[in-house]
Amino acid sequence: MEKIKVENKDITILSIENKDYISLTDMANAKAGDSRAADIIKNWLRTRYALEFLSVWEKIHNPDFKVVDSDHFKMQAGMPSFVISATEWIEKTNAIGIIVRKGLFLYESNSIQSFCL
Repeated sequence: MEKIKVENKDITILSIENKDYISLTDMANAKAGDSRAADIIKNWLRTRYALEFLSVWEKIHNPDFKVVDSDHFKMQAGMPSFVISATEWIEKTNAIGIIVRKGLFLYESNSIQSFCL
């Protein structure tokens, strides 16, 4: 596990099977502190923009991505009652770009030019 410094904050980079994953949790912690990171990620994941971004990435890099299930989530995105977890996204769409490890939400970063949370 490596760390990079971004605006004087440590961000974890985890290598798994020759792919680098950047910690969304660390980025959220840098923005709002440890106690709010999970809420920030969940709220970000609820947005249509996030789901569109993730869907496009998966379509490019994941031949087993379930586009129809992704579209179902995107239609609900932004609705007051819509809630989705990273685990649910992964399980329902067969996503590979986000992984969840205890205490960390990670996004595959090898093919990302830039990423903002």
